[in-house]
Amino acid sequence: MFATRFAPSPTGRLHLGHAFSALTAWSAAKAANGRFILRIEDTDFTRCRPEHEAGIYEDLAWLGLDWETPVRRQSDHRADYDAALETLRGQGVLYRCFRTRKELMALAGAAPHGDDPADVHAFRGGPASPDEEAERLARSEAFAWRLSIRAAETRLGGFDRLTWTEEGLEPGLRRAAPQTLGDMVVGRKDIGAGYVVASVVDDAAQGMSHIVRGVDLAPVTSVQRVLQALLDLPTPIYRHHRLILGPDGRRLAKRDKAATLADMRERGVTAQAVRAELGFPSP
Repeated sequence: MFATRFAPSPTGRLHLGHAFSALTAWSAAKAANGRFILRIEDTDFTRCRPEHEAGIYEDLAWLGLDWETPVRRQSDHRADYDAALETLRGQGVLYRCFRTRKELMALAGAAPHGDDPADVHAFRGGPASPDEEAERLARSEAFAWRLSIRAAETRLGGFDRLTWTEEGLEPGLRRAAPQTLGDMVVGRKDIGAGYVVASVVDDAAQGMSHIVRGVDLAPVTSVQRVLQALLDLPTPIYRHHRLILGPDGRRLAKRDKAATLADMRERGVTAQAVRAELGFPSP
C-alpha cells in the first residue's frame, strides 16, 4: 500500500514551504488511496518546543489535512534510534568528532547559508588519534558521531549496489554517492542519535513506501541509503519536489523569519487562498 509522511521539526511555526510539502505528500496519498502519516521529528530537544508542535497540528488542520493517529513523536522512541546508533558503532563505521563549532564554521567558510556548522557537508577531517581521543574523553569534551564513508564502503563492499527509485524531479534509478557529502553527523554526545538515523528507523517502522519531500533534501538520500543497507532496512521510493522560494529567490526557511501560516491567518488570509497559491484545490 502507498504510504508517505510529512515530518516537520517543532523548532518554529510552519511557512508556505512546509505547506507545499505537506499538501504534496497528503495529495499523493489521497490519490493513491493510501496512508498519510504525520511524524514529529523532535530529536533535538535543545531546540524543539511544545508550543511549536501544537502549532503544527493547528496549521495542518487549518489547511484541511487529516492524518493517522496517534502521531509518532521521535522523543518517545529514543531507545530505538540509540540502538541503531549502537549497531553502527559496533560495525566500526562511526567515529567521534571533537571539532568545535568555531572550527567547523571556519571549515565551512563561516557557513553563510546559515546551516548548523556541526552538520557541515563534505567534512573529511577524519577521527582524532587514539591518544587525542582518550585525552578529550577524559576531559568530558562534547563530540558528534560521524559516519565514516570510507569504513561504510569497506563494510558494504562498495556502494555500486545501493540504488533507489526517484519519481519526482528527474525521475529514474539513482545510485548512492555519499562521498560527495563527506562524513555526516549522525548523532551527538548530548542528544544521542540524530534525525538522519531516526528518519530511516521510523520510515521502516511505519511502513513508508514513498518519501515525498523537497529537492533540497535529495543529496542526503545517498547517506540514508547507506544507513538502510548497514541497518538492514527497506528502501522506499523517493519523490523530491520543487521548493517554494521567497522574493529573493532563496528557499523559505525558519531561520530567515519567513512569513508563517499563523501570521497569514491572523492577516485574514484563508486556507483556500493558500492552497490556490500553492496549486492545490480546496478540500
